[in-house]
Amino acid sequence: MNAADLSIVIVSYNAKDFLRRCLTSIQKNPANISHEVIVVDNASPDDSADMVEKEFPKVHLIAHKENVGFSKANNIGIKKSSGRYVLFLNPDTEIVDNALEEMIDFMDAHEEAGAATCFVKMPNGKLDDAAHRGFPTPWNAFCHFSGLGKVFPKSMLFNGYHMGWKDLDRVHEIEVLAGAFMIVRREAGEQVGWWDEDYFFYGEDVDFCYVLWEKGWKIFFVPGVTVLHNKGVSGGIRKESESVTTADIKTRRRVTKARFDAMKIFYNKHYVQKYPKLVTWIMLSMIDVKYRFTLKKL
Repeated sequence: MNAADLSIVIVSYNAKDFLRRCLTSIQKNPANISHEVIVVDNASPDDSADMVEKEFPKVHLIAHKENVGFSKANNIGIKKSSGRYVLFLNPDTEIVDNALEEMIDFMDAHEEAGAATCFVKMPNGKLDDAAHRGFPTPWNAFCHFSGLGKVFPKSMLFNGYHMGWKDLDRVHEIEVLAGAFMIVRREAGEQVGWWDEDYFFYGEDVDFCYVLWEKGWKIFFVPGVTVLHNKGVSGGIRKESESVTTADIKTRRRVTKARFDAMKIFYNKHYVQKYPKLVTWIMLSMIDVKYRFTLKKL
């Protein structure tokens, strides 16, 4: 079998209507490239898998009987893929115009790029800030959670968490992009071993980018290309999608725990040897406090 230019891997959980819109948008905006679509359904209770099988017969469907998490599901999807590039796409996104072809053209023109994203636009027209971030160093994390980043949004010192000093109208390097729309060069993905399955949900894209960076690959933000993102539909913990989320309270609690567990996993994997024990104690304690506070607000 000849390799496709692009393999689109979509991990879905309980987002049937949004997944339908996502797959339809791919069909409506065909690219002048060879591509394949792989949907990995994490045991959705809303019959998402049946919908894909009936309405999108050309999509390669992998239907799990249990929710194995985002990272593991992506790795399973990758094993079925053949593309030179792999696009990790959330089910609550929609492709517009020539986004797929333009991102392929960008990656072809920038051999140093291990991964790239575009302007991931939320329903309110704003950029999904998770698609344009710096690494969560202790200082960046402190400035973000203390609110200093919002007070000084354009500051390199105080808003490293979102790299707020960067010009959003120009192509530039970033440190972290979001798994909602993440195109990866196969060579780069294979070099880093793809997704770390210690992460269940949240944080795995930050880890992926960090390991790419360690290997010398660059990560780019390409603002001239746009996709739509109804952020947080499956997880249910985002204000942007609280009116349309499919998540019940049990799912929201599980996702919240996974989010804060991911912070600890990342810190212990990448930072625990780089910072004094006191800094480590402060950071892990702050994560615990923030988790308990967030859980009470659900």
